[in-house]
This record gives sequence, C-alpha cells and structure tokens, in this order.
Amino acid sequence: MTIETFGLVLAGGLARRMGGGDKALIRIGNETILERTLARLTPQVSGVVLNANGDPARFASFGLPVIADSVPDFAGPLAGILAGLDWVATNRPGTKWMVSVPGDCPFPPRDLVARLHEAREREGKALACAHSGDWRHPVVGLWQVALREDLRHAITVEDLRKIEVWTARHGVALADWPTEPVDPFFNVNTPKDVENATTLAAAESD
Repeated sequence: MTIETFGLVLAGGLARRMGGGDKALIRIGNETILERTLARLTPQVSGVVLNANGDPARFASFGLPVIADSVPDFAGPLAGILAGLDWVATNRPGTKWMVSVPGDCPFPPRDLVARLHEAREREGKALACAHSGDWRHPVVGLWQVALREDLRHAITVEDLRKIEVWTARHGVALADWPTEPVDPFFNVNTPKDVENATTLAAAESD
C-alpha cells in the first residue's frame, strides 16, 4: 500500500561556492536541476512545494507553490523543512508524511519515497533519511508532519541548526543506495560539479 507523502524541494541555499544565485536553476544538459528533480520526484508524491527565499517569481514557470523560510537569517535546511511541514499541515491536512530533497541534486532515485518508508517501517523509527557509500544524506529525508511543533521549538527556542541532532532525538532509519553507476545523491556545489553532472546526465540518456 502506498503511503500518501507530499514532496518538498529545498532551494533556499545561498550557493556561495557558485557565486550566488539558484543552484536549482543551473542547467545540466538541456534541463535545469529543478526540472530533472521534479521529473523524478513528482510521480512518487501527492504534490510538491518549493522552499526558496527571495522573489518567488523566478520559479513561476514551474507552477509550484513557493514558500520562504518562516525563521529569519537563513537558519539552514531545518528552517526549510519546517516551512514545508507547516505548508502541508495547512494545505493538505490529511497528509501525515513529507519527503524532502535538495534543489542541487540532479539524480534523485525514482524509488526514493518507497524505500524511505520501507526503512522506517523495518527499523521502527519515526523518521528516515538516505544513505549512499560512506555518506548519510540528512536533507534527503522523510518527515512526520506531526513533529513540526517539536521542530519549531528546536529551531526557535534552542537555536538548533543541525538536522542530525534533531532527528536523533526521534530516531532515524537509513535507506541505502549504491553509488554506481551514479550516486543518486550527487549534488552540485561548484562549476566542476556542473561539468561532472552534465557528463553523467549524457551517459544516463545514452
């Protein structure tokens, strides 16, 4: 049975290593990273919302709700996750789960949501996140909408910024993916990463 899950793409970062701007709008071959991400994520979820700060008009062509962090001063990914959970609670009140992916990840797996739920159920944990190779990817995660007030308290009262510190309080399962032929959680942080992603995308389409 498929568990209804809403999707969140986190595009609120400052992209300092790329000289600023939106990494989600960088082109990898003929598509932006966001186009590639949405093509893979949308079939897995009941809808998608985009977390981005600044003028939302730059994402208007995607036809998605665009929400800014509700916590000021670029509090990091947890602020974007909280904004997503709040949006889902208000606009999709029957939905209990949200999955998040970063806006700089061109190759998210097409079985992401199912595998995260399987890991959570198998390990009996409240949350789940992705893992590949030697790396845990806490931003690629499965979140309970019911935990949003606990998260809000952690961010606004405790000044907590590290995802893994908060998820550890509730228990987080790991869903593992291989890194070959492509690490599905490869993310674009530098111009060299753009070159590598373009090469990988071309090989993938061959």
